[in-house]
Amino acid sequence: MDARYDVLDDAARLARDFINSLPSRPVHATADIDALRAALGRPLAEDGVDPREVIAALARDVEPGVVASAGPRYFGFVIGGSLPAAVAADWLTAAWDQNAGGYVVAPALSVAEEVAAGWLRELLGLPTSCSVGFVTGCQMAHVTCLAAARHAVLRDAGWDVEADGLQGAPELRVFAGEQAHVTVKVACRILGLGAERIRFVAVDDQGRTLPSELRAALAEHDGPKIVCAQAGEINTGSFDPFAEIVEICREAGAWCHIDGAFGLWAAVSPSRRRLLDGFERADSWATDAHKWLNVPYDCGIAAVADASAHRAAMTSSSAYIPSHGDDIPWGFDWTPEFSRRARGVAVYAALRSLGRAGVRQMIDGCCDHAQRMASALSRHDGVDVLNDVVLDQVVVRFEDSDEVTAEVIDRVQRDGTCWCGGSTFRGQDVMRISVVSWQTTPEDIDISARAILACFESARHRAGSVASGAA
Repeated sequence: MDARYDVLDDAARLARDFINSLPSRPVHATADIDALRAALGRPLAEDGVDPREVIAALARDVEPGVVASAGPRYFGFVIGGSLPAAVAADWLTAAWDQNAGGYVVAPALSVAEEVAAGWLRELLGLPTSCSVGFVTGCQMAHVTCLAAARHAVLRDAGWDVEADGLQGAPELRVFAGEQAHVTVKVACRILGLGAERIRFVAVDDQGRTLPSELRAALAEHDGPKIVCAQAGEINTGSFDPFAEIVEICREAGAWCHIDGAFGLWAAVSPSRRRLLDGFERADSWATDAHKWLNVPYDCGIAAVADASAHRAAMTSSSAYIPSHGDDIPWGFDWTPEFSRRARGVAVYAALRSLGRAGVRQMIDGCCDHAQRMASALSRHDGVDVLNDVVLDQVVVRFEDSDEVTAEVIDRVQRDGTCWCGGSTFRGQDVMRISVVSWQTTPEDIDISARAILACFESARHRAGSVASGAA
Protein backbone atom coordinates (compact mmCIF):
# COMPACT_ATOMS: atom_id res chain seq x y z
CA MET A 1 0.00 0.00 0.00
CA ASP A 2 1.21 3.50 -0.88
CA ALA A 3 1.92 5.26 2.43
CA ARG A 4 0.84 8.58 0.88
CA TYR A 5 -2.74 7.40 1.24
CA ASP A 6 -2.57 6.47 4.92
CA VAL A 7 -4.28 9.81 5.44
CA LEU A 8 -7.47 8.30 4.02
CA ASP A 9 -7.48 5.68 6.78
CA ASP A 10 -6.97 8.46 9.32
CA ALA A 11 -9.90 10.40 7.91
CA ALA A 12 -12.16 7.34 8.00
CA ARG A 13 -11.26 6.69 11.63
CA LEU A 14 -11.83 10.33 12.63
CA ALA A 15 -15.13 10.42 10.78
CA ARG A 16 -16.32 7.25 12.47
CA ASP A 17 -15.33 8.59 15.88
CA PHE A 18 -17.36 11.74 15.22
CA ILE A 19 -20.42 9.84 14.00
CA ASN A 20 -20.25 7.52 17.01
CA SER A 21 -20.26 10.58 19.29
CA LEU A 22 -23.44 12.10 17.84
CA PRO A 23 -26.00 10.54 20.23
CA SER A 24 -24.15 11.73 23.34
CA ARG A 25 -22.38 14.97 22.41
CA PRO A 26 -23.92 18.41 23.05
CA VAL A 27 -25.90 19.44 19.98
CA HIS A 28 -24.58 23.01 20.01
CA ALA A 29 -21.05 24.10 19.10
CA THR A 30 -18.81 24.56 22.14
CA ALA A 31 -16.45 27.16 20.65
CA ASP A 32 -17.32 30.70 19.58
CA ILE A 33 -16.21 32.35 16.36
CA ASP A 34 -13.16 34.04 17.90
CA ALA A 35 -11.87 30.73 19.25
CA LEU A 36 -12.41 29.04 15.89
CA ARG A 37 -10.62 31.82 14.03
CA ALA A 38 -7.71 31.55 16.43
CA ALA A 39 -7.50 27.76 15.99
CA LEU A 40 -7.91 27.64 12.21
CA GLY A 41 -6.50 31.00 11.14
CA ARG A 42 -2.81 30.20 10.98
CA PRO A 43 -0.61 31.76 8.26
CA LEU A 44 -0.15 29.78 5.05
CA ALA A 45 3.42 28.47 5.19
CA GLU A 46 5.85 28.46 2.29
CA ASP A 47 6.39 24.72 2.61
CA GLY A 48 3.64 22.14 2.78
CA VAL A 49 2.73 20.06 5.82
CA ASP A 50 2.43 16.28 5.96
CA PRO A 51 -1.16 15.35 4.95
CA ARG A 52 -1.68 13.18 8.04
CA GLU A 53 -0.68 16.07 10.28
CA VAL A 54 -3.01 18.41 8.33
CA ILE A 55 -6.03 16.13 8.76
CA ALA A 56 -5.31 15.42 12.43
CA ALA A 57 -5.03 19.15 13.17
CA LEU A 58 -8.09 19.95 11.07
CA ALA A 59 -10.23 17.45 12.96
CA ARG A 60 -8.93 18.72 16.30
CA ASP A 61 -9.43 22.40 15.50
CA VAL A 62 -12.83 22.03 13.86
CA GLU A 63 -14.38 19.67 16.43
CA PRO A 64 -15.40 22.35 19.00
CA GLY A 65 -17.22 24.29 16.29
CA VAL A 66 -19.17 21.41 14.78
CA VAL A 67 -22.92 21.39 15.40
CA ALA A 68 -24.35 17.88 15.83
CA SER A 69 -26.90 18.49 13.07
CA ALA A 70 -26.30 14.96 11.79
CA GLY A 71 -27.43 13.53 15.12
CA PRO A 72 -30.80 12.46 16.53
CA ARG A 73 -31.76 15.60 18.50
CA TYR A 74 -31.15 18.41 16.05
CA PHE A 75 -34.51 20.02 15.28
CA GLY A 76 -33.48 23.56 14.39
CA PHE A 77 -33.70 23.56 10.62
CA VAL A 78 -34.89 20.93 8.17
CA ILE A 79 -31.52 19.17 8.16
CA GLY A 80 -31.40 15.39 8.03
CA GLY A 81 -28.52 13.30 9.33
CA SER A 82 -26.73 11.26 6.68
CA LEU A 83 -27.38 7.54 6.30
CA PRO A 84 -24.24 5.37 6.59
CA ALA A 85 -24.59 4.02 3.05
CA ALA A 86 -24.99 7.55 1.69
CA VAL A 87 -21.89 8.79 3.53
CA ALA A 88 -19.87 5.84 2.26
CA ALA A 89 -21.08 6.41 -1.31
CA ASP A 90 -20.21 10.09 -1.00
CA TRP A 91 -16.66 9.20 0.07
CA LEU A 92 -16.30 6.90 -2.92
CA THR A 93 -17.68 9.61 -5.19
CA ALA A 94 -14.95 11.95 -3.99
CA ALA A 95 -12.29 9.25 -4.44
CA TRP A 96 -13.47 8.40 -7.97
CA ASP A 97 -13.34 12.14 -8.76
CA GLN A 98 -15.61 11.94 -11.78
CA ASN A 99 -17.23 14.88 -13.56
CA ALA A 100 -20.91 13.96 -13.67
CA GLY A 101 -21.57 16.59 -16.32
CA GLY A 102 -21.24 14.06 -19.11
CA TYR A 103 -21.35 10.38 -19.96
CA VAL A 104 -17.98 10.37 -21.76
CA VAL A 105 -16.07 11.49 -18.66
CA ALA A 106 -18.18 9.58 -16.11
CA PRO A 107 -19.93 6.63 -17.76
CA ALA A 108 -20.70 4.55 -14.67
CA LEU A 109 -21.72 7.41 -12.43
CA SER A 110 -23.89 8.93 -15.16
CA VAL A 111 -25.77 5.64 -15.36
CA ALA A 112 -25.97 5.41 -11.54
CA GLU A 113 -27.62 8.85 -11.49
CA GLU A 114 -29.94 7.81 -14.32
CA VAL A 115 -31.06 4.79 -12.30
CA ALA A 116 -31.47 6.87 -9.13
CA ALA A 117 -33.64 9.33 -11.07
CA GLY A 118 -35.85 6.47 -12.18
CA TRP A 119 -36.24 5.22 -8.62
CA LEU A 120 -37.17 8.74 -7.48
CA ARG A 121 -39.88 9.05 -10.13
CA GLU A 122 -41.35 5.75 -8.96
CA LEU A 123 -41.15 6.52 -5.23
CA LEU A 124 -42.48 10.05 -5.44
CA GLY A 125 -45.18 9.26 -7.97
CA LEU A 126 -43.85 11.66 -10.59
CA PRO A 127 -44.58 11.18 -14.30
CA THR A 128 -42.38 8.45 -15.76
CA SER A 129 -41.33 10.72 -18.61
CA CYS A 130 -40.29 13.70 -16.47
CA SER A 131 -36.66 14.79 -16.53
CA VAL A 132 -34.55 14.88 -13.35
CA GLY A 133 -31.46 16.89 -12.51
CA PHE A 134 -29.26 16.61 -9.42
CA VAL A 135 -28.37 20.11 -8.22
CA THR A 136 -26.89 21.62 -5.05
CA GLY A 137 -30.16 22.04 -3.18
CA CYS A 138 -33.72 23.26 -3.43
CA GLN A 139 -32.48 26.79 -4.19
CA MET A 140 -30.90 25.65 -7.44
CA ALA A 141 -33.75 23.21 -8.06
CA HIS A 142 -36.07 26.24 -8.12
CA VAL A 143 -33.70 28.08 -10.46
CA THR A 144 -33.61 25.05 -12.77
CA CYS A 145 -37.36 24.40 -12.76
CA LEU A 146 -38.29 28.06 -13.10
CA ALA A 147 -35.79 28.43 -15.96
CA ALA A 148 -37.65 25.60 -17.71
CA ALA A 149 -40.93 27.33 -16.87
CA ARG A 150 -39.62 30.65 -18.19
CA HIS A 151 -38.60 28.93 -21.43
CA ALA A 152 -41.95 27.22 -21.88
CA VAL A 153 -44.33 30.10 -21.15
CA LEU A 154 -42.31 32.57 -23.23
CA ARG A 155 -41.96 30.02 -26.04
CA ASP A 156 -45.74 29.69 -26.05
CA ALA A 157 -45.92 33.49 -26.29
CA GLY A 158 -43.60 33.44 -29.31
CA TRP A 159 -40.40 34.48 -27.55
CA ASP A 160 -37.00 32.66 -27.39
CA VAL A 161 -35.64 33.71 -24.01
CA GLU A 162 -32.44 31.66 -24.30
CA ALA A 163 -31.51 33.50 -27.52
CA ASP A 164 -32.95 36.94 -26.90
CA GLY A 165 -33.08 37.35 -23.12
CA LEU A 166 -35.84 39.20 -21.30
CA GLN A 167 -35.43 42.66 -22.82
CA GLY A 168 -38.47 43.22 -24.99
CA ALA A 169 -40.08 39.92 -23.97
CA PRO A 170 -43.77 39.66 -23.10
CA GLU A 171 -44.33 40.53 -19.44
CA LEU A 172 -44.01 37.35 -17.36
CA ARG A 173 -45.43 37.31 -13.84
CA VAL A 174 -44.79 34.83 -11.03
CA PHE A 175 -47.53 34.09 -8.47
CA ALA A 176 -46.94 32.51 -5.05
CA GLY A 177 -48.55 32.22 -1.63
CA GLU A 178 -47.65 34.81 0.99
CA GLN A 179 -45.74 32.12 2.89
CA ALA A 180 -43.58 31.09 -0.08
CA HIS A 181 -40.04 30.19 0.92
CA VAL A 182 -37.31 32.76 0.40
CA THR A 183 -35.55 30.48 -2.10
CA VAL A 184 -38.41 31.01 -4.55
CA LYS A 185 -37.80 34.76 -4.32
CA VAL A 186 -34.07 34.31 -4.83
CA ALA A 187 -34.67 32.08 -7.86
CA CYS A 188 -36.83 34.81 -9.41
CA ARG A 189 -34.08 37.32 -8.70
CA ILE A 190 -31.42 35.15 -10.34
CA LEU A 191 -33.60 34.49 -13.41
CA GLY A 192 -34.39 38.16 -13.98
CA LEU A 193 -38.05 37.70 -13.06
CA GLY A 194 -37.77 40.05 -10.10
CA ALA A 195 -38.27 39.08 -6.47
CA GLU A 196 -40.29 42.26 -5.90
CA ARG A 197 -42.50 41.53 -8.92
CA ILE A 198 -43.86 38.28 -7.51
CA ARG A 199 -47.61 38.58 -6.99
CA PHE A 200 -48.19 37.16 -3.52
CA VAL A 201 -51.54 35.51 -2.84
CA ALA A 202 -53.37 35.31 0.50
CA VAL A 203 -53.07 32.14 2.57
CA ASP A 204 -55.06 30.56 5.41
CA ASP A 205 -54.00 30.28 9.05
CA GLN A 206 -51.72 27.31 8.28
CA GLY A 207 -49.98 29.01 5.35
CA ARG A 208 -51.94 27.26 2.55
CA THR A 209 -52.61 29.28 -0.60
CA LEU A 210 -56.28 30.13 -1.03
CA PRO A 211 -57.45 28.92 -4.47
CA SER A 212 -60.07 31.65 -4.87
CA GLU A 213 -57.43 34.31 -4.25
CA LEU A 214 -55.08 32.67 -6.75
CA ARG A 215 -57.79 32.54 -9.43
CA ALA A 216 -58.53 36.23 -8.94
CA ALA A 217 -54.84 37.16 -9.04
CA LEU A 218 -54.22 35.22 -12.26
CA ALA A 219 -57.16 36.97 -13.90
CA GLU A 220 -55.37 40.30 -13.43
CA HIS A 221 -52.57 39.36 -15.86
CA ASP A 222 -52.97 38.49 -19.54
CA GLY A 223 -49.37 37.53 -20.27
CA PRO A 224 -47.22 34.46 -19.49
CA LYS A 225 -47.70 33.18 -15.93
CA ILE A 226 -45.88 30.88 -13.50
CA VAL A 227 -47.45 29.73 -10.22
CA CYS A 228 -45.33 28.47 -7.32
CA ALA A 229 -47.24 26.21 -4.94
CA GLN A 230 -45.86 24.68 -1.74
CA ALA A 231 -45.63 21.17 -0.28
CA GLY A 232 -44.56 21.67 3.31
CA GLU A 233 -44.83 25.24 4.56
CA ILE A 234 -41.63 26.00 6.41
CA ASN A 235 -43.26 26.60 9.81
CA THR A 236 -46.40 24.48 9.82
CA GLY A 237 -45.55 21.78 7.27
CA SER A 238 -48.91 22.44 5.56
CA PHE A 239 -49.69 21.67 1.91
CA ASP A 240 -51.37 23.82 -0.70
CA PRO A 241 -54.54 22.26 -2.23
CA PHE A 242 -52.79 21.06 -5.38
CA ALA A 243 -55.75 19.54 -7.21
CA GLU A 244 -57.52 22.92 -7.18
CA ILE A 245 -54.39 24.92 -7.86
CA VAL A 246 -53.31 22.81 -10.84
CA GLU A 247 -56.80 23.07 -12.32
CA ILE A 248 -56.76 26.85 -11.90
CA CYS A 249 -53.34 26.95 -13.59
CA ARG A 250 -54.66 24.90 -16.52
CA GLU A 251 -57.59 27.26 -16.94
CA ALA A 252 -55.29 30.29 -16.88
CA GLY A 253 -52.57 28.78 -19.09
CA ALA A 254 -50.06 29.06 -16.23
CA TRP A 255 -47.11 26.80 -15.43
CA CYS A 256 -47.47 25.17 -11.99
CA HIS A 257 -44.26 24.61 -10.03
CA ILE A 258 -44.22 22.90 -6.61
CA ASP A 259 -41.71 23.74 -3.90
CA GLY A 260 -41.46 20.40 -2.12
CA ALA A 261 -38.13 20.92 -0.38
CA PHE A 262 -39.09 18.42 2.30
CA GLY A 263 -42.85 17.96 1.88
CA LEU A 264 -42.60 16.13 -1.43
CA TRP A 265 -41.33 13.10 0.50
CA ALA A 266 -44.80 12.67 1.99
CA ALA A 267 -45.57 10.98 -1.33
CA VAL A 268 -43.89 7.78 -0.09
CA SER A 269 -46.20 7.50 2.95
CA PRO A 270 -49.53 5.71 2.39
CA SER A 271 -51.09 7.61 5.30
CA ARG A 272 -49.81 11.06 4.28
CA ARG A 273 -49.80 10.94 0.50
CA ARG A 274 -53.32 12.42 0.53
CA LEU A 275 -51.68 15.73 1.50
CA LEU A 276 -50.30 15.83 -2.05
CA ASP A 277 -53.49 14.96 -3.94
CA GLY A 278 -53.20 16.30 -7.48
CA PHE A 279 -49.50 17.23 -7.27
CA GLU A 280 -48.50 14.81 -10.03
CA ARG A 281 -50.32 17.01 -12.59
CA ALA A 282 -48.04 19.97 -11.92
CA ASP A 283 -45.36 21.02 -14.42
CA SER A 284 -42.27 20.91 -12.20
CA TRP A 285 -41.17 19.89 -8.73
CA ALA A 286 -38.21 20.79 -6.52
CA THR A 287 -37.01 18.89 -3.46
CA ASP A 288 -33.94 18.13 -1.38
CA ALA A 289 -32.35 14.72 -0.88
CA HIS A 290 -30.09 16.16 1.83
CA LYS A 291 -33.19 16.93 3.85
CA TRP A 292 -35.51 13.98 4.20
CA LEU A 293 -33.66 11.31 2.25
CA ASN A 294 -30.76 11.92 4.65
CA VAL A 295 -27.89 12.02 2.16
CA PRO A 296 -24.85 14.29 2.70
CA TYR A 297 -24.81 17.89 1.57
CA ASP A 298 -25.29 18.98 -1.11
CA CYS A 299 -28.03 17.28 -3.13
CA GLY A 300 -31.19 18.86 -4.52
CA ILE A 301 -33.53 17.45 -7.15
CA ALA A 302 -35.18 19.33 -10.02
CA ALA A 303 -37.89 17.46 -11.95
CA VAL A 304 -39.76 18.78 -14.98
CA ALA A 305 -42.72 17.19 -16.75
CA ASP A 306 -41.75 18.74 -20.12
CA ALA A 307 -38.25 17.36 -20.57
CA SER A 308 -37.76 19.37 -23.76
CA ALA A 309 -38.30 22.64 -21.86
CA HIS A 310 -35.92 21.47 -19.13
CA ARG A 311 -33.21 20.60 -21.64
CA ALA A 312 -33.71 23.79 -23.67
CA ALA A 313 -33.19 25.89 -20.54
CA MET A 314 -30.11 24.01 -19.27
CA THR A 315 -28.16 22.11 -21.92
CA SER A 316 -24.66 23.10 -23.06
CA SER A 317 -22.78 22.34 -26.25
CA SER A 318 -19.42 23.05 -27.82
CA ALA A 319 -17.25 21.70 -30.62
CA TYR A 320 -15.24 19.57 -28.21
CA ILE A 321 -18.33 18.02 -26.57
CA PRO A 322 -19.41 14.75 -28.23
CA SER A 323 -22.91 14.76 -29.66
CA HIS A 324 -25.39 12.61 -27.77
CA GLY A 325 -28.89 11.32 -28.18
CA ASP A 326 -31.78 10.95 -25.79
CA ASP A 327 -30.60 7.48 -24.75
CA ILE A 328 -27.24 8.72 -23.42
CA PRO A 329 -27.33 10.35 -19.95
CA TRP A 330 -25.63 13.75 -19.82
CA GLY A 331 -25.92 15.58 -16.51
CA PHE A 332 -25.46 19.03 -18.00
CA ASP A 333 -28.73 18.65 -19.92
CA TRP A 334 -30.60 18.98 -16.62
CA THR A 335 -28.53 21.23 -14.32
CA PRO A 336 -27.00 24.72 -14.49
CA GLU A 337 -23.50 23.29 -13.98
CA PHE A 338 -21.22 22.09 -16.72
CA SER A 339 -18.95 20.34 -14.22
CA ARG A 340 -20.07 18.84 -10.91
CA ARG A 341 -19.65 15.91 -8.55
CA ALA A 342 -21.98 12.93 -9.00
CA ARG A 343 -24.46 13.88 -6.28
CA GLY A 344 -26.93 11.24 -7.39
CA VAL A 345 -24.61 8.41 -6.34
CA ALA A 346 -25.38 9.03 -2.66
CA VAL A 347 -29.08 9.01 -3.59
CA TYR A 348 -28.57 5.67 -5.36
CA ALA A 349 -26.90 4.21 -2.24
CA ALA A 350 -29.49 5.63 0.16
CA LEU A 351 -32.44 4.31 -1.82
CA ARG A 352 -30.91 0.88 -2.36
CA SER A 353 -29.94 0.52 1.30
CA LEU A 354 -33.40 1.53 2.52
CA GLY A 355 -35.67 0.05 -0.13
CA ARG A 356 -39.23 1.28 -0.50
CA ALA A 357 -40.19 0.07 2.98
CA GLY A 358 -37.21 1.79 4.60
CA VAL A 359 -37.98 5.14 3.00
CA ARG A 360 -41.61 4.86 4.11
CA GLN A 361 -40.59 3.99 7.66
CA MET A 362 -38.14 6.90 7.83
CA ILE A 363 -40.73 9.46 6.69
CA ASP A 364 -43.56 8.08 8.83
CA GLY A 365 -41.25 7.72 11.81
CA CYS A 366 -40.23 11.38 11.70
CA CYS A 367 -43.87 12.47 11.38
CA ASP A 368 -44.85 10.27 14.33
CA HIS A 369 -41.99 11.74 16.35
CA ALA A 370 -43.21 15.28 15.57
CA GLN A 371 -46.67 14.38 16.84
CA ARG A 372 -45.14 12.84 19.96
CA MET A 373 -43.19 16.05 20.61
CA ALA A 374 -46.28 18.20 20.07
CA SER A 375 -48.28 16.05 22.47
CA ALA A 376 -45.59 16.13 25.17
CA LEU A 377 -45.21 19.90 25.00
CA SER A 378 -48.88 20.86 24.65
CA ARG A 379 -49.84 18.96 27.82
CA HIS A 380 -47.78 21.45 29.84
CA ASP A 381 -49.47 24.57 31.16
CA GLY A 382 -48.32 27.69 29.34
CA VAL A 383 -47.16 25.85 26.20
CA ASP A 384 -49.17 26.20 23.00
CA VAL A 385 -48.67 24.22 19.79
CA LEU A 386 -49.97 26.57 17.10
CA ASN A 387 -50.02 24.39 13.98
CA ASP A 388 -51.86 21.30 12.82
CA VAL A 389 -49.03 18.75 13.01
CA VAL A 390 -49.63 17.08 9.65
CA LEU A 391 -45.99 16.31 8.86
CA ASP A 392 -42.68 16.83 10.65
CA GLN A 393 -43.02 20.45 11.80
CA VAL A 394 -44.09 21.70 15.24
CA VAL A 395 -44.66 25.41 15.99
CA VAL A 396 -44.57 26.23 19.72
CA ARG A 397 -45.15 29.38 21.77
CA PHE A 398 -44.53 29.82 25.49
CA GLU A 399 -46.71 31.86 27.88
CA ASP A 400 -48.13 33.57 24.79
CA SER A 401 -45.11 35.87 25.08
CA ASP A 402 -42.45 36.86 22.56
CA GLU A 403 -40.00 37.51 25.39
CA VAL A 404 -40.49 34.17 27.14
CA THR A 405 -40.46 32.25 23.86
CA ALA A 406 -37.17 33.89 22.82
CA GLU A 407 -35.64 33.10 26.21
CA VAL A 408 -36.73 29.45 26.06
CA ILE A 409 -35.14 29.10 22.61
CA ASP A 410 -31.91 30.65 23.90
CA ARG A 411 -31.84 28.39 26.95
CA VAL A 412 -32.52 25.27 24.86
CA GLN A 413 -29.72 26.10 22.47
CA ARG A 414 -27.27 26.70 25.32
CA ASP A 415 -28.39 23.57 27.18
CA GLY A 416 -27.23 21.31 24.35
CA THR A 417 -29.64 18.40 24.88
CA CYS A 418 -31.32 19.32 21.60
CA TRP A 419 -31.31 22.30 19.26
CA CYS A 420 -34.45 24.17 18.17
CA GLY A 421 -34.63 27.42 16.26
CA GLY A 422 -36.87 30.44 16.30
CA SER A 423 -39.23 31.81 13.69
CA THR A 424 -42.20 34.14 13.28
CA PHE A 425 -45.71 32.77 12.81
CA ARG A 426 -48.86 34.92 12.52
CA GLY A 427 -46.76 37.88 13.60
CA GLN A 428 -45.57 36.22 16.82
CA ASP A 429 -42.25 34.75 17.91
CA VAL A 430 -42.30 30.95 18.03
CA MET A 431 -40.03 27.95 18.49
CA ARG A 432 -39.84 25.85 15.34
CA ILE A 433 -39.13 22.11 15.68
CA SER A 434 -38.25 20.07 12.58
CA VAL A 435 -37.87 16.29 12.86
CA VAL A 436 -36.08 14.85 9.81
CA SER A 437 -33.25 12.59 10.99
CA TRP A 438 -33.24 8.84 10.46
CA GLN A 439 -31.48 8.53 13.84
CA THR A 440 -34.21 10.14 15.96
CA THR A 441 -36.01 7.74 18.30
CA PRO A 442 -39.03 8.12 20.61
CA GLU A 443 -36.55 8.29 23.49
CA ASP A 444 -34.79 11.25 21.82
CA ILE A 445 -38.13 13.03 21.59
CA ASP A 446 -38.91 12.37 25.25
CA ILE A 447 -35.45 13.52 26.40
CA SER A 448 -35.71 16.64 24.26
CA ALA A 449 -39.26 17.47 25.39
CA ARG A 450 -38.18 17.25 29.03
CA ALA A 451 -35.20 19.53 28.34
CA ILE A 452 -37.39 22.08 26.53
CA LEU A 453 -39.93 22.12 29.36
CA ALA A 454 -37.18 22.48 31.96
CA CYS A 455 -35.84 25.47 30.05
CA PHE A 456 -39.36 26.90 29.91
CA GLU A 457 -39.84 26.54 33.66
CA SER A 458 -36.53 28.30 34.26
CA ALA A 459 -37.49 31.11 31.90
CA ARG A 460 -40.95 31.40 33.47
CA HIS A 461 -39.46 31.47 36.96
CA ARG A 462 -37.02 34.22 35.96
CA ALA A 463 -39.79 36.24 34.30
CA GLY A 464 -41.90 35.90 37.45
CA SER A 465 -39.00 37.00 39.64
CA VAL A 466 -38.35 40.03 37.46
CA ALA A 467 -42.04 40.94 37.56
CA SER A 468 -42.10 40.62 41.37
CA GLY A 469 -39.00 42.75 41.72
CA ALA A 470 -40.46 45.45 39.49
CA ALA A 471 -43.62 45.49 41.60
